Amino acid sequence: MFNKRTKIKTVLSTEASEQQITVMGWVRSFRNNQFLAVNDGSTIHNLQVVLPLGSQPEETLKRLTTSAAVKATGKLIASLGKGQSVELVAENLEILGDSDGEKYPLQPKKHSLEFLREKAHLRFRTNTFSAVFRVRNAVAFAIHQFFQERGFVYLHTPIITASDAEGAGEMFRVTTLPLNGTAPRNEHGDIDFKEDFFGRSTNLTVSGQLEGELGATALGEIYTFGPTFRAENSNTTRHLAEF
Repeated sequence: MFNKRTKIKTVLSTEASEQQITVMGWVRSFRNNQFLAVNDGSTIHNLQVVLPLGSQPEETLKRLTTSAAVKATGKLIASLGKGQSVELVAENLEILGDSDGEKYPLQPKKHSLEFLREKAHLRFRTNTFSAVFRVRNAVAFAIHQFFQERGFVYLHTPIITASDAEGAGEMFRVTTLPLNGTAPRNEHGDIDFKEDFFGRSTNLTVSGQLEGELGATALGEIYTFGPTFRAENSNTTRHLAEF
């Protein structure tokens, strides 16, 4: 079923030829019981799917709510409306998954970042998060490409480490010991990390610098690419807990 579909990103870059194609995605909006805005995640832009009047039963139209999963097959034609060059006139429409329009939290309107933080499982479907992660993907790819074309070796440095990287910042502790006050103690009354998973105190890395230096002494030109973690309670754009 999935290998016969065409990604919306490809459809939007295709000239209208009245060829029959199949798309699958989520409903972003539905207006006038005729015009569906569908997105499948391949692009930030939506494809307009036109339902000819009277082609769908009333029961189906009621199920076309925000985020309902649909499969549409039809002809790709030049769009008569503004905002898109092509549109799909549906000859067949199948609802693959229903969505409760009254309970679905991401309605077609602007949402604050504070609100989206509470909807982590759905926020990637918003234009804001979709754009941010597409930009991050492009930047990361460009950085890798830059170093790879110049013969550098990409070094995966440990995320869990006992090193503080020359005191680069406060660290997040990693432990399997109980946090309810029953962790084992040594003769000095301190937590006995010898009983922990790694047999010593470990943390999330604040920098891959030291491992990078070791790698450079054997592999030559190397580069690392995070992630790193800093336990600094500073809510600014310049001090993130993870980067």
